[in-house]
Amino acid sequence: MQTIILAGGRGSRLDPFSRVLPKPLFPIGDKPIAAILVHQLKKAGADEIIMCLGYLADLLRTYFRDGSDFGLTIRYSMENRPLGTAGPLKKVEDLKDDFIVVNGDELTTLDFRALYEHHLAMEADMTVAVQMKTTNSSFGVLEIKEGQITAYAEKPTRNYWASMGIYVINKRVLALIPEDEKFDMPELVQRLLSEGSRVVSYESQDLWFDIGTLGDLEKAKEEFDRIMNPKNNPENIP
Repeated sequence: MQTIILAGGRGSRLDPFSRVLPKPLFPIGDKPIAAILVHQLKKAGADEIIMCLGYLADLLRTYFRDGSDFGLTIRYSMENRPLGTAGPLKKVEDLKDDFIVVNGDELTTLDFRALYEHHLAMEADMTVAVQMKTTNSSFGVLEIKEGQITAYAEKPTRNYWASMGIYVINKRVLALIPEDEKFDMPELVQRLLSEGSRVVSYESQDLWFDIGTLGDLEKAKEEFDRIMNPKNNPENIP
């Protein structure tokens, strides 16, 4: 099972710490985020990981090296300038027909093997891992048509499906990604939909943190410390 880890981002919302350490190397307990991810992928059956690097690439290469310490192969694909979340895929060589793509700052208990097998069973061009989220409005929300109020809800609760930043992609999709240009996953999904491609979801209720701020990082540390406690997690999930 081949996996691409996107680890080239600047992590500017985590300034000033991200000026000296790439976000995938931020520690959760005694391991960096990306090391937890690599261990999970190995446990799920990954045999090769390709890390797409840019910002502070040497630190990531020094830490992970060839992957032998993790029991799999790790190789690297470099970008000279930011290419977004889909653009780096175009530069990766020797891709298998179907491969996982995951952001290098993902902290989740998602079953990567189950995601991959779902993608294959659905014969999809792309599978997006999704999770239901809820937002609570602090305001009364109006629906207006031609200047007339047609509905009013006081501080409503809205549910929506959020992308977890984890995908399985068939390599035929790469033809839709421009060469050496910044191109993000939402743009790729939109292009696939306009082409009539098969884009499916994988619904997850697993633990998942989108680590964008220091507050998110602290919450993730607390939660993973809890589940790593042998009394709470005898199978040691991560």
